[in-house]
Amino acid sequence: QVQFVESGGGSVQAGGSLTLSCVASRDSISRYNIAWYRRAPGKQRDMVATVNRWDNIHYEGSVRGRFTISRDNAKNTVYLQMDSLRPEDTAVYFCNTNPALNGAWGQGTQVTVSS
Repeated sequence: QVQFVESGGGSVQAGGSLTLSCVASRDSISRYNIAWYRRAPGKQRDMVATVNRWDNIHYEGSVRGRFTISRDNAKNTVYLQMDSLRPEDTAVYFCNTNPALNGAWGQGTQVTVSS
């Protein structure tokens, strides 16, 4: 089954930017719709952006216009460019298929935005 490893998180001030990467193994991401999810402290894990196999993209409302999801099938990698970050974007970010495969979750990458 496909597996994902996320990286690129960190601590930034509000208004800053980060680019997250998600490398897949054991299968090609070209076969899947892929999404970025996040879990904020005390909250459930929610989808923030998704790109399907035909590069159709959808964003959750609070990140639309600030986040950009992209995929590089040749590198088996999905990216999330995050601009104009806000404290409420603080969360652990994960990638997975859409819908998610239970066995494919990685450790995630922590993003902390300070005001």
